[in-house]
Amino acid sequence: MKVALREIETTVARALIRHGAAEWVAAEVASAVAEAEGLGNRICGLYYLESYCQQLRSGRVRGDAEPDVTRPRPGSVVADARFGFAQPAFARALPQAVEAARDCGVASLAVAHAHTCTSLGFFTARIARQGMIALGFTNATPVVAPPGGRTRVIGTNPISFAVPDGQGGVAMLFDQSTTAVALGKVTMAKAAGEAIPEGWAVDAEGRPTADADAALAGSLLSVGGYKGWGFGLMAELLAAGMTGSRAGPDIGPLKAVEGAPHDIGDYYLLIDPALSGAFHDRFSRVAGMVAQDEGARIPGAGRAAADPAELDPAAWAQAVRLADG
Repeated sequence: MKVALREIETTVARALIRHGAAEWVAAEVASAVAEAEGLGNRICGLYYLESYCQQLRSGRVRGDAEPDVTRPRPGSVVADARFGFAQPAFARALPQAVEAARDCGVASLAVAHAHTCTSLGFFTARIARQGMIALGFTNATPVVAPPGGRTRVIGTNPISFAVPDGQGGVAMLFDQSTTAVALGKVTMAKAAGEAIPEGWAVDAEGRPTADADAALAGSLLSVGGYKGWGFGLMAELLAAGMTGSRAGPDIGPLKAVEGAPHDIGDYYLLIDPALSGAFHDRFSRVAGMVAQDEGARIPGAGRAAADPAELDPAAWAQAVRLADG
């Protein structure tokens, strides 16, 4: 079924407000959910809405948290989400982070003690629309063992990179987990009673598996083996270490109703492309070469949310129930 993005946004906001979120907080989160659905990223869209609402009621996420934004150094901005959602904390801090990047050439934005941010690309794209190159990292519940090991140490730990087009838009964007697949795809396969492709995960004994239950009891695999493992570790160290938020081994299941707040960190680097005076020219040169081959593309180039968005009817029906009772 197809639903207009504005209707998705207002319905999600109503659901969040009904379960305890402040209006301005609900609006920021709803914007991210609607964009994810418009881009076909269902794992970061309505898929999370029920848990958001349940955790608002249980107190696992604070729906009325007022972020505390500080600039401890000229090139550093910190947004303490105070166990609230990541989206409103980021929104409050972004203007200062952009100003810091313009002043210093390079700046960091640390979003600390937040709920899961779901789509990291939502945030790096917003930075790019402000004219800055963006690099983002976050961490999550441990579901990944090191190559050769069995103990789950880190999460899917996404990384995202976005490039401005110099005209208020986004010229390039990638947003990917550092595992072969996002955890949500495995949990969705389990819910549907479907097998998963081999290469996504191993079971508790370290053997390749196509069974979603066995995968969830075992470990997801890092993309590209030890190379992806290295990127996942780097995302972990920046997201937790540079924000003072929890390390992956200490983060509980993200969708559990009860439990301690997520206390997750998101860490962004903002780079002013004007530093070199050549960035946009060099990007155009590379993009022009990519365009010579039919079917080749710059990641995220021309990306736009579909409006109306194609929704899972069951997910939409649930959203309406959460919003209206």
